[in-house]
Amino acid sequence: MKKYWILFTAIILLIIGIVWHFSVNPVFSSGQYVLDYFSAGQFSCGVFSAGTFSIGIFSIGIFSAGIFSIGIFNIGLFSIGLFVIAWKKSLPNLFKQK
Repeated sequence: MKKYWILFTAIILLIIGIVWHFSVNPVFSSGQYVLDYFSAGQFSCGVFSAGTFSIGIFSIGIFSAGIFSIGIFNIGLFSIGLFVIAWKKSLPNLFKQK
């Protein structure tokens, strides 16, 4: 159970977003400057976001910031990419102080 909290968080947020979309107002959006629950665009911000510059809990983009982020330049707790600033990352011996 301890290892699956990320999956459960993503599923719960997805269900909340779908229910919210069909009951309140549209939460899926795309464009150049986007701020919504599910967003995709050049500059996007949302829970699930994808774009060149993306900020969100789950973000994918060239420059991404979020808890779970995938891209080239990342800032997040759990991130995958070329240049990563992450909390769970171990530093190479070059950057460790002796």
